[in-house]
Amino acid sequence: MTATSQARSQARSPTTAGSAEHSNFPDRDVPARDEVAVAHFVEQTAAVLADLGMQRMPARVLILLSATEDPGLTARELATALKVSPAAISGAVRVLAHLGFVERVAAPGQRRDRYRLPDDAWYVASIAKQPVYRRIADFAAEGVVGAGGSGTVAGARLAEMQDFFDYCDREVPGLVEAWHADRARRYTQPDPEI
Repeated sequence: MTATSQARSQARSPTTAGSAEHSNFPDRDVPARDEVAVAHFVEQTAAVLADLGMQRMPARVLILLSATEDPGLTARELATALKVSPAAISGAVRVLAHLGFVERVAAPGQRRDRYRLPDDAWYVASIAKQPVYRRIADFAAEGVVGAGGSGTVAGARLAEMQDFFDYCDREVPGLVEAWHADRARRYTQPDPEI
């Protein structure tokens, strides 16, 4: 057994309750991994994201990558785990890469690329999409003018929309930075080997 396959086998094997050596969070107890519970979590969380407007297959891939012990998964591994075609995975990882949630990494000595989350996927994706708030606020301001000003019913509604997205444009970066600072204090992230 090669060192890589041995490490992958160990990463997939259940951990012992209370064992900190398999955890990025050494101060937390780590119960044995329950693959049925993980599969349920993946499907339920992906369904919530789909209800919020995310495409279902990218949501499933995102949550599976979040829940894997491996440093990354190949398209074949993703397809097998989710019981879908490789074509479905191809489209999903393309969407996730565009959103900043997935990185494609070439593994030395292997023909297949692996997909993984960036070290701070939620932070990276939030910052990448932050300019959208400014654009929506600017479009809403144009809408207020087009609707006859904030004294009209539609204009007042659009002015409130503009105010909300102005607020998000100002406040979300600080919120994300505060999360990033809090995360840096609370979690350790060992460099994954691919």
